[in-house]
Amino acid sequence: MNEILKIDQLKKYYATQKAVDDISFSIQRGSIFGLLGPNGAGKTTLLRMITGIFYPDSGSIQFDGKIFNPAEDIIKIGYMPEERGLYKKMKIGEQALYLAQLKGLSKSEAMGKIKFWFKRLEMETWWNKKVEDLSKGMSQKLQFVTTVLHEPKLIILDEPFSGLDPLNANLIKEEIYRLSKNGSTIIFSTHRMEQVEEICDQIVLVNLGKKVLDGTIGEIKQQYKENKFSIKLQEFPQEINSNVFNVTQLLDKEIVVKINEGFKSNDVLNYFIQQNYSIESFNEILPSLNEIFIQLVEGTAATTRAFEKNIITN
Repeated sequence: MNEILKIDQLKKYYATQKAVDDISFSIQRGSIFGLLGPNGAGKTTLLRMITGIFYPDSGSIQFDGKIFNPAEDIIKIGYMPEERGLYKKMKIGEQALYLAQLKGLSKSEAMGKIKFWFKRLEMETWWNKKVEDLSKGMSQKLQFVTTVLHEPKLIILDEPFSGLDPLNANLIKEEIYRLSKNGSTIIFSTHRMEQVEEICDQIVLVNLGKKVLDGTIGEIKQQYKENKFSIKLQEFPQEINSNVFNVTQLLDKEIVVKINEGFKSNDVLNYFIQQNYSIESFNEILPSLNEIFIQLVEGTAATTRAFEKNIITN
């Protein structure tokens, strides 16, 4: 079994609101896993159940090969919430040391790991600063360090790049890659789809408490592709008339086409070859994760509105 976490039919209700409604998925060890969804989708409730803050109403969580026991297993998890969880009046070094010891490290172990991380993330001169004196980006770096320094098996990062400039965002991104390669599993929750496409191996998209999408980035893009291709020619086409495809965009010498049902990409190439055009490039256009996200979330919302309207009118 190579799963670090398995969620099975998890439910959590607040009065009449279904915050998490029968969600199931699994996460492979050492992977970077994206948990996505709009505001109010149920992501935070899901994360709080995975960390033992909330208990599910029904369903099960398996962690590291057995039923999740928050009292025992929380020591193996590092959770970096979107909201700042730092003590503003404490000095940075003292706070990092305190939080490390709460995670089970001895004082000497904690000091060694803090020094390692402070040097790695260029924080060595911060030891005697207070959290309230830090910028948002500096606080984010400190919170990242306190999340990972006890070397947890599962690391949960909720909007980890919030407040970071591009240089420090890249620094944290490289550390996420390194931690994953060293065996830690990362759950990465964010609204930034371009970051998910770049970083994650697999994603789950939740909306209105339900899972609406699950799979690898590549699988999902293939699933939602629209048979669109980009063709770059050496010369501008004078006339295009084919039952094989429809032209959706024409930009100088580059043409975007959508292939009609029953035809293949080779049929498009054959058309231009037969018309004696010189082809410089021919590429399939796959939808971005952001486009898929918007399509699915808007579709789910529209279905829900129609369902609610039907209940009211009937």
